[in-house]
Amino acid sequence: MENSAASKKLDQLFERVEALTRIQRILICVGVFTLLVALFGVLSYWPSWQRIGKLNADYQKLSADLEKSKKNARKLVALRKEFESKRREFNLVMKSLPETEEISSLLTGISESGQESGLDFLLFKPGADVNKNFYAEIPVSIRVTGGYHNFVRFADRVARLSRVVNIRNISMAANKGGTLTTTCEAVTYKFIEAAAPKPAAKKKKKR
Repeated sequence: MENSAASKKLDQLFERVEALTRIQRILICVGVFTLLVALFGVLSYWPSWQRIGKLNADYQKLSADLEKSKKNARKLVALRKEFESKRREFNLVMKSLPETEEISSLLTGISESGQESGLDFLLFKPGADVNKNFYAEIPVSIRVTGGYHNFVRFADRVARLSRVVNIRNISMAANKGGTLTTTCEAVTYKFIEAAAPKPAAKKKKKR
C-alpha cells in the first residue's frame, strides 16, 4: 500500500507539473539548477573560506605584533642614543679626574694658585681618601688669610685647573686690618681601578 500511495503522489506531482505553463516549468528548472549550483559552490568553497578567515585573523595578529615591534625598535634606538650620550659624558668626566701619579702635582697647583692670588697659607693639609664606588675624593683642609677679592681670584684659578677641584665648606672671619681668615676644603677626585680578580688556588692532589 505504501508503494501505491507513493506512486499516486508522484502521479499527482507530474500532473501538476504538466498543468504548469512552459515558462513556469523553465523557471522551476532554472531555480533548481541555481540552487544546485549554489549548494555545490558552498560545499566546494566553504573550507577555503574558513582558511581565508583564519589567514585574515593571523594577518591581523601579525600586523599588531609588527607594529609593537616597530615601537620597541624606536624605543631601542632612543635608548641607544641616550646610552651613547651618557657614555660620552662619563668619558669626559673621567678625563677630568687626575691619575694617581698626578695628585701630588695637582695639590702643588692648588697651593700655587693661592700664593699667586695673594693669599697666605696658615693650613694646607690633605686628608684621607674617601671612596665613592668607582672614584675617591681627596679632601684638602685649607686656611688662608688675605682680602676677599684675593680669595675670589684663588677660587677662580682653582676652577680653571685642568683637573676637577671643588671648593666647599667656606667660612670667613674678619681680622684686624681689613683682611679675612678663610677656612675651606678643596676636594679633588681620582679614579679607582677595579682590582684584578685573584687566580683560584689550585688544589693539591692527594697521592
